[in-house]
Amino acid sequence: MTDQNAAKTDEATVDQTDGPVIADGVDDEPVERNRRAFSGWAYVLIASLSTIYAAFHMLALNGVSISNWTGIELPFLPEVPLETWNFRIVHIAGALGLGFLLFSAHAFGDKSAAQKDNKLLSILAAVLLIPMLISGANAISYVTLINSGTLPEMGGLTTWAAFPGTEIYQSEVTWFGTPLLIATFGAIALGWFERRARDSFAASDIVLALCGVVVAIYLIAIYGTAARNSVGTPFVPIGVAFAATAGAAMILELTRRVAGLALVIITGVFLAYTFTAHLLPGILAVQNAYSWQRFFGHVYSDAGILGPTTAVSSTYIILFIIFAAFLQASKVGDYFVNFAFAAAGRARGGPAKVAIFASGLMGMINGTSAGNVVATGSLTIPLMKKVGYHKKTAGAVEAAASTGGQIMPPIMGAGAFIMAEITGIPYTEIAIAAIIPAVLYFVSIYFMVDFEAAKMGMRGMREDELPKFNRLVRQVYLFIPIIILIAALFMGYSVIRAGTLATMAAAVVSWFTPYRMGVRSILKAFELAGVMSIQIIAVCACAGIIVGVISLTGVGARFSSLLLDLAGVSQLLALFFAMCIAILLGMGMPTTAAYAVAASVVAPGLVQLGIPMLTAHFFVFYFAVLSAITPPVALASYAAAGISGSNPMETSVASFKIGIAAFIVPFMFFYNSAILMDGGWLEVSRAALTAIFGVFLLSSGVQGWFMGARSAWFLRAGLVLAALFMIAGGLVTDLIGIACFAALFFVQKMFTPAPDAQIAVKGAD
Repeated sequence: MTDQNAAKTDEATVDQTDGPVIADGVDDEPVERNRRAFSGWAYVLIASLSTIYAAFHMLALNGVSISNWTGIELPFLPEVPLETWNFRIVHIAGALGLGFLLFSAHAFGDKSAAQKDNKLLSILAAVLLIPMLISGANAISYVTLINSGTLPEMGGLTTWAAFPGTEIYQSEVTWFGTPLLIATFGAIALGWFERRARDSFAASDIVLALCGVVVAIYLIAIYGTAARNSVGTPFVPIGVAFAATAGAAMILELTRRVAGLALVIITGVFLAYTFTAHLLPGILAVQNAYSWQRFFGHVYSDAGILGPTTAVSSTYIILFIIFAAFLQASKVGDYFVNFAFAAAGRARGGPAKVAIFASGLMGMINGTSAGNVVATGSLTIPLMKKVGYHKKTAGAVEAAASTGGQIMPPIMGAGAFIMAEITGIPYTEIAIAAIIPAVLYFVSIYFMVDFEAAKMGMRGMREDELPKFNRLVRQVYLFIPIIILIAALFMGYSVIRAGTLATMAAAVVSWFTPYRMGVRSILKAFELAGVMSIQIIAVCACAGIIVGVISLTGVGARFSSLLLDLAGVSQLLALFFAMCIAILLGMGMPTTAAYAVAASVVAPGLVQLGIPMLTAHFFVFYFAVLSAITPPVALASYAAAGISGSNPMETSVASFKIGIAAFIVPFMFFYNSAILMDGGWLEVSRAALTAIFGVFLLSSGVQGWFMGARSAWFLRAGLVLAALFMIAGGLVTDLIGIACFAALFFVQKMFTPAPDAQIAVKGAD
């Protein structure tokens, strides 16, 4: 889009806000440029598959068995509860199937271009169905053979003797693995070039979806035998290596389609490291080279793809995606935004303050910074520009607020659940520890936008431009699902049970609104959840590949030794280095994947430094989240720049400035654990109050606005220094910070130096 067209779009958007602002559809999922748009039988098929996929998870997680309900035993109907590995394999296979059918390998342009089908490539892709069917038929034959009872047993488990020279080995290589790889890699390659209309399936994508099913059938069958014990060793069955290779390739390709190249490139670097590590010098070297068979047999296990990341995506994350879909169907997201406008819209710079609250709430639930920017930013960014914010500032505020939603308890964009899974620390303890850091972050953003508005002399929105607060108060019951979720969690209910109750509450609450959820609406919500889950599942599985590399090569332990060496020089230097690595690993990646990778690489080293487990993981989690607004690769800032029409790099720098306090907060709870609720109430309260005051001083110094007036440069420097003393958390440093504040207040009020004032120096020559 040209600048002229962007300007016209902006003007049109602003013109639409001349009347009362009523949020409508702010939490609707944006349609990606490569997502297919089906109609007729194709839509019915995809909608049915998506609904079944999401509903399956909800039923399975709550131990509901259709067979037990009905007494009807249907073939291939899974028994609940599913074995853990099987459940995760089905979870990934379903996402692969839906993902390839829904998301094309390329973006769709105009209608005429999209309809220029390459029939020859489609025919070649259709030919790949032959090796896929050969591989699938053999996978089914293995299932039949294993279930026949004719194979010997060992320790109560069926043996699978797939050693070189055996008939099974030859069959796995010739009739299962080779055709599977031909079909998988052939379809991936053809998918890049095959062009089909947006409302039709591509043959290559159908092949990939079916290959995902074949991989699942084979792995479920083999992992049910004694062969599962050989995973991660050189003796893993060759078929597992073939299936894992195909599965990993499909995960990488789907991740590219739904999340871009950043995570794929990082994963590629780790994969390259696996097979070249024995050639590298220093701490990166490994003693012996890893075979292809051993690595891929290792990576598709609970030490890699089926490990912590998929454990969380298959339980907590998809459950809360279903919850978010139900909230969307009942228009609760619209209510959040309207309520925020009614409550804060009249304050100076009102739309920016609305963005802080609304985007924070929405970001907490949907778990993606960039996605939340696109959803709520389409409303808040034009309004911020309308009241006087520069376009880059408007985009930066929305990006910083949406990113902050990932650290806001109780949901924290699913980050808290991943942390609980990795560390073993109870979820409630993590959520409580996150309260003060989240308050500091949002208070900081509030001060930053408020001071910016004061400097620019901005107004708030008029009453006739805002939703009626009295009317919205009557609908405050729409917060009930969130309240039930929080209450259930802190009453000791499991996360699964609490999320299920909150989802049911969202449906019940909708009955008191014009958007009453009946059977059709509930099915629609499950369909939406199935589609929404694809990206995060692909990302988590892809991050699992990196985790598998780390667990096999031990590179995390060697990185830990590097941190220990740095700590011998300076502990602060070691923390700074850990911060940089966490941000670099997170750039361009969704929060979930960013934290999972950083937790595997950086957190163990911090724990070895003697840092408590919770503090270490919070440290890397915060910086992984903040990578979304950290230049040069700031996904949330870039998404906001696309809406505001500003320069992406300038917007990312501005969002970094607005969220600057968040880059200090992790160091705060390292030096003062009371920030994480570790200590008595008096200690925690003092740490929180002094930290908030420190954040106020920091915001004043950064923005150059102090006690109702612009500040000279040396006052700004003094404010930043005083802020750092206050943030440190010690009694002595707090007193020094208060003394600095008093001195600066005196200078500002008594002398009121101009912003461009200079310090007079006599006799310097």
